[in-house]
Amino acid sequence: MAGAEPDPRRWRALAVTLTAGFMTLLDVSIVNTALPSIERDLNTGAGTIQWVVSGYALAFGLVLVTGGRLGDALGRRRMFLIALAAFVATSALAGAAPDPATLVAARLAQGCAAGMLTPQNSGLIQDLFRGAERGRAFGMFGAVVGVSTAVGPVLGGVILALFGDPDGWRWVFYVNVPIGAIAFGLAMKLLPRTDRRKLRLRGEIDFTGIVLLAVAVLGVLLPLVQSERGGLGRFWWLFGVAIVFGAAFVWWERRVTRRNRPPLLDIRLFTGTPGYASGAAVGALYFCGFAGIWLVFALFFQQGLGYTPLQSGLAVTPFALSSAVTAAVAGRLVARFGRKLTVMGLSIVALSLLSVGLVVQLVPPSAAGFAVAGPLLIGGIGGGMVISPNTTLTLECVPNRLAGVAGGALQTGQRIGTAIGTAVLASVFESTVATAGHQTALTAAMCCAAGLTLVALAFATLELRARRRRAILTEDQQAAQSAANIHRT
Repeated sequence: MAGAEPDPRRWRALAVTLTAGFMTLLDVSIVNTALPSIERDLNTGAGTIQWVVSGYALAFGLVLVTGGRLGDALGRRRMFLIALAAFVATSALAGAAPDPATLVAARLAQGCAAGMLTPQNSGLIQDLFRGAERGRAFGMFGAVVGVSTAVGPVLGGVILALFGDPDGWRWVFYVNVPIGAIAFGLAMKLLPRTDRRKLRLRGEIDFTGIVLLAVAVLGVLLPLVQSERGGLGRFWWLFGVAIVFGAAFVWWERRVTRRNRPPLLDIRLFTGTPGYASGAAVGALYFCGFAGIWLVFALFFQQGLGYTPLQSGLAVTPFALSSAVTAAVAGRLVARFGRKLTVMGLSIVALSLLSVGLVVQLVPPSAAGFAVAGPLLIGGIGGGMVISPNTTLTLECVPNRLAGVAGGALQTGQRIGTAIGTAVLASVFESTVATAGHQTALTAAMCCAAGLTLVALAFATLELRARRRRAILTEDQQAAQSAANIHRT
């Protein structure tokens, strides 16, 4: 509550929650390097095994808003512990899976657990931190997001190298078990308790809204996550379903609000909360350009240059390292510089992506891995200035009682952005490589990613101007109030 003394254990609690959050985000990408081993060991086809990745991403994105709402209604500590326990259990099940069907089912359940856990991170930060400290906390959160996105292939390659075939892939999942168990014990001790509340799911949880939103998100994500397997061609009609159910969801949520019942997602977050809608748009658009490049780099280095998965992952680590450092620093500076940080960061990322596209045209293929290191390092500096400041600024005016669902909606946009960006950039790369070779294909994909980043930059610039107008209006109102007070005296 405002004015209350800050929890003395808040930084240790943050470290625990971010460790759990790191595992859930890492599992989006770490499994990619293990897919060939899984395919060989379980004797199945590539189409089935691709669901090990797609199913996790799909389930993750489907339940984020619901997980946030459950945390708001039932207590974030309770939801964090339930989701973390489920994530550990499903990780163990995935590692022990005897056949592809069990593995895919375990990954779907693991994705649901991850989607339930992730919104509790942003909600807990809103609850535990105030003022400049909140920016620092979100800076650490942004560092975790940036690093987990980029280092998954590296860690996956290291695990496979250590444990080898045929069962090395199982340790990609088993590694979550001891880490998650330790995090669970520490979370029991460190996370702040809230007043115990009787579970009143029927009155507090909007089940109709959950179904409508789930179908709408599914209609967008399923064709995109299956795009490499012809999903856009087979499931294109789901986009129309998504529009219909999305419109029905908005209508229903407004109806629920008018009846003074708790909605799943209060639409007033987007219409009445300063900076939330534009910040969510910036985040989704940035992830379109940022998250999609990693698959393109993996295709370029492994198919085009013959790198191993570990070598391919190491080639992109400069971005992850500089992004982690800059995100932590940017979190400390966001209270001072505000949206300017996001605008500057997006500009740097766009320029670095264009530089990568140019560099690979100027150097021989054998030197490409070293040549892109510099632009990626600079791009990571810009990336670190985007994620954590944008999260802080987007959520700064959100009431604490809605922090979980607001964070879940923000991250749902990022997951959709990731799916769109991955599908678009991979399609650009694959269509170009057939006619012009791998280097030109990488250049085309980088230019496309830079274009998406520039659209995010346009939204961030508009929000910067809107913030300035709001600040001027606030100053004018304060001056008028002061003049009125003087006149009365």
